[in-house]
Amino acid sequence: MMKLHKLDYDSPVGVLEIIGTDEAISSIMFKETDEVSNSFRDETPKVVKDCYEQLDEYFKGKRQEFTFPFIYEGTVFQKKVWDALTCIPFATTGSYKDLALSIGHEKAIRAVGSANGKNKLSIVIPCHRIIGSNGKLTGYAGGLWRKEWLLQHEKSVQSQSKAGSVVK
Repeated sequence: MMKLHKLDYDSPVGVLEIIGTDEAISSIMFKETDEVSNSFRDETPKVVKDCYEQLDEYFKGKRQEFTFPFIYEGTVFQKKVWDALTCIPFATTGSYKDLALSIGHEKAIRAVGSANGKNKLSIVIPCHRIIGSNGKLTGYAGGLWRKEWLLQHEKSVQSQSKAGSVVK
């Protein structure tokens, strides 16, 4: 059995718990506490450190895409949804219907929403970019206030990068 490593990242919207193996990240989830309990250790693998650093760059407005390896476990359908989520560009949004259409299951809007809610790689698989067809914010496992913050953050970073600053 592979050893799992945990590391907490204290983000502007709460503590994120990063879980990964020596090879890939398997989970980035908001914790229901403000306490950082998993800190860097000698045995913290490079991939977990890279994830931490890339999240830090994201929150500082210096990163729009993630390059560390990650893995997810789910049904074939869920994986299709999660793959499609990674195609939604930084600082843009789509609807559950758009997502259903993009994977060739136009009538599976509720199933797409369910798969979206089971995403364990917050921010990296950007389920926060999915909003209702009416343009309103809809459910987010991390809480709607976090979803709103993340969307505003991305719009702000994008407008700054258009103004001339360099962003990866």
